[in-house]
Amino acid sequence: MTTEPLARADLPAEVVEVWDGGLRSTDPLDFPGYEVPDPTAESVRTALVELGGRRAVWIDCDFRRMGGTMGGVAGERIVRAFDRAVRLGVPVVETVSTGGARLQEGMVSLLQMPRTVAAAGRHAAAGLRSAAHLRSPTTGGVFASFVSVADVRAAEPEATIGFGGPRVVAEVTGAYPPATSHTAESAVRHGLVDAIVARDDCWSWLAAAVGLTEAPPLALPPGRPPLPDTTPPVHSPYPHLRRARGRNRPSGLEWAAWLTGSWTEIRGSDPALRAGIATVDERPVVVLAMDRFAGTFRPGAPGPGAYRLAQRAVRLAGRIGLPVLTFVDTPGADPRPASEAGGLAGEIAGTLVSLAELPTPSVCLVVGEGGSGGAMALAHTDELLMLNGAAFSVIGPEAGAAILYRDAGQAPRLARSLRMKPTDLLRLGIVDRVLPEHVAAVRSAIVQSLSHGRVGTRNSRPDTVTAAALTG
Repeated sequence: MTTEPLARADLPAEVVEVWDGGLRSTDPLDFPGYEVPDPTAESVRTALVELGGRRAVWIDCDFRRMGGTMGGVAGERIVRAFDRAVRLGVPVVETVSTGGARLQEGMVSLLQMPRTVAAAGRHAAAGLRSAAHLRSPTTGGVFASFVSVADVRAAEPEATIGFGGPRVVAEVTGAYPPATSHTAESAVRHGLVDAIVARDDCWSWLAAAVGLTEAPPLALPPGRPPLPDTTPPVHSPYPHLRRARGRNRPSGLEWAAWLTGSWTEIRGSDPALRAGIATVDERPVVVLAMDRFAGTFRPGAPGPGAYRLAQRAVRLAGRIGLPVLTFVDTPGADPRPASEAGGLAGEIAGTLVSLAELPTPSVCLVVGEGGSGGAMALAHTDELLMLNGAAFSVIGPEAGAAILYRDAGQAPRLARSLRMKPTDLLRLGIVDRVLPEHVAAVRSAIVQSLSHGRVGTRNSRPDTVTAAALTG
C-alpha cells in the first residue's frame, strides 16, 4: 500500500490511503506493440477515502488512463478493493469512464468481468452499499460487469453509455446508432441508471447514495395536489370509489414526498411506480410509490417495468437491512398487448415473491384505489394500512360488471357487493388499520408500524383470513 496523492482534479474530500500501487501487467499474450503501462498509468486506481467524515472505498476507472480498459491489473485492484471494503465494513463508491476490455490482454481481460462481479457480490452479501457515477464514455465489459451491479447508478449529462460503443455498433450492424441511443438520458428513461448528475455534484450524490450523508427530499412534478383530500367522505361504495379516483386527490408519490425527509431515486422504466432509498422520521427505508398521474401505458396503470423496479428495490432493502414502505394507488396493472408481451403476469408474481421473502419489516398504505392483482403486488406486507377515503377490490367494478352481468353499467350494484371500503376490509381482517387523511397522523402510524411490525405477518394474515372464510 502507499499514501501517494492521486493526480485527479475531482478527488473526494480526503484520500486516506491509496492501494496496490505496485501491481504491473506481465503482457500475458506477448501482444505485438503493447507497451505495458507503468502502475501509475493504469486505468484503475483504488483508495480508502472519507466522504462527509465517514469512510468508503473508492474505485476510479478513468478513460484518460489506457482508455479506461480493464486488464489483469485493473481487475485485481477492483477485486481487492471490494474485499477490503468487506473487511472494513464500508460502502464502495465508483467513478467510471471506460472503453471496456483491454484487447491486448485478450481472455485474461475478459475474465475480469466475472471476477469483479463476484467481488461486488461478496460486498453486497455483506449488507454493504455501493454506488457508481458514470462519465463519458462508459462502455463494454466494465459497464457490463461490476458497474452495472452497483446498487444505484448515476451518469453525467450527455455521456455515451452502452455495452457496445457506437463504433462497435456500426461495425456489427452496418449503421451507427441514432442520436437518441447510447446516451445518459436514454439510460435514465429506460431505468438503466437512476439519475443524471453533473460531475461537479458527483461526490455529494455518491455520499448520499451509500448512506454517508443525507440526500435532498423528493421533488414533486408541478401541478400536483398540494394537500390531502378534504372533500367530505361518502357512504355509498361506488361514489366512495369515484372520490378515491378524483383528480384533486393526492396519489402515492405525493404521500411519499410528504412523509419522507430524503430521497435517492431507484429508477425504473415505467413512471407509474417510483422507488427510492429514503428516510421517514430520520429512519432509512426503501419506498415504493404508485403514481396515478403517470405511466408508460396509461396513467396509474403499471406495466411490467414497474414491477421489475419493485423487485429490484425490495431485494435491495432486504440485502442492506432496510424496511420497505409501499404506497398503493392504481385501478390495476395495464394488460394491453405490449404489457402482456413484456411479461406482466410473471413480474407481478415476482414482486409478490420478493415481498414474501423480504427479511425486514414491510408496511403498505393504500392511499387511493387498490385495484386487483396490480395493487396486491405491493400490498403483501406485514402491516396493511388504508386511508379512510381509499378503496381496495378484487377488480374494478366496471370490469367486474362486464364479466358478471355483461353490463358495465351495473358497476354501482357490484361495488356494494365487493365490500371494497376500508371499514369492510378491516372487519374481514384484511386491513390492520384505517387512518384519517392527515399527514401527521399517517406519519405517526407508519413510524409505529416500521418500528414494531413483525416480519412474517404478511404471510400469516392471508392464511388467517382464508381460514375464517372456510367451513369443514
